[in-house]
Amino acid sequence: MITALRIPFLVPLLIGIVATLAPAPAAEKLGFNLDRATIPLAEIHAGGPPRDGIPSIDRPKFVAASRVKFLAADDMVISFTHGNETRAYPLRILVWHEIVNDRIGDLAINVSYCPLCGSAMVFDRTQGGRVLEFGVSGLLYQSDVLMYDRQTESLWSQMEMAAVSGPQVGQKLRLLASQHMTWRAWKKEFPAGSVLSTDTGFDRDYDRQPYDGYERNPGTVFPVKITRTELPTKAWIAGVVMNGAARAYPHDRLPDGVEVEDTVGGSTLRVRYDRGSRRLTVIDAEGAAVPYVSAYWFAWQAFHSDTTLWTKTP
Repeated sequence: MITALRIPFLVPLLIGIVATLAPAPAAEKLGFNLDRATIPLAEIHAGGPPRDGIPSIDRPKFVAASRVKFLAADDMVISFTHGNETRAYPLRILVWHEIVNDRIGDLAINVSYCPLCGSAMVFDRTQGGRVLEFGVSGLLYQSDVLMYDRQTESLWSQMEMAAVSGPQVGQKLRLLASQHMTWRAWKKEFPAGSVLSTDTGFDRDYDRQPYDGYERNPGTVFPVKITRTELPTKAWIAGVVMNGAARAYPHDRLPDGVEVEDTVGGSTLRVRYDRGSRRLTVIDAEGAAVPYVSAYWFAWQAFHSDTTLWTKTP
């Protein structure tokens, strides 16, 4: 979230520390009315760039998988399928833009990514019969990106999946089922799929990783109020909410390539993680894909303080 600039990780870290000193005034300067905010104003922090300083991709272009040359085999993509069409959104691009406003057939989607939380999620962007267009507000809550919609200028928490201020306050985002995997695995499974192009209309160095080193650093850039210690701060988990019950599946505790059955909120789930492709799938008892959130542990537990942790039964 902090940088769309060509600066190393340590510089935005210092920017973030300074930004935390005056959160609410900074938010107001970015032009958002927080009178109806449902989250504490003192916990809203300016990330550095102004509103839209990290530009969303609003007219995405795609290329055939066979023509892609800019991705390495182990680069991560978020895969989304609607109808007979599958698209890959490389994190190498998303890290510079954080939001893609896309449409596949009759479905308008928001592909959002918060580098600080490691969370890439796909939402339905139709609310009350109206298609919203989302942008990056320049603000964070619990170290997670706050999006805003350009129709009403309401702020939306990505991880909370809801509007937290403005006319849309209290409205929920519908999380759609997507998958995270390596480019190698995606290209093998979806050779006829299409991939978000680097022809975004913006001058960004998509060969460079602006957050290089962040995942290996145990700290967070911005304050997180809840800190549970069962897992390392940046352990990778898949978070699922079923019937109001939240559960986290630590990637490194799941058996490699073996499907495990679990019950969450009274519903049966089957979870599988393949280490080679870093691919995690969650399906229900009927075999339908279940939406999940792949993120750092600190981010999931910050928004789901009562989450349970999956453990292998003897």
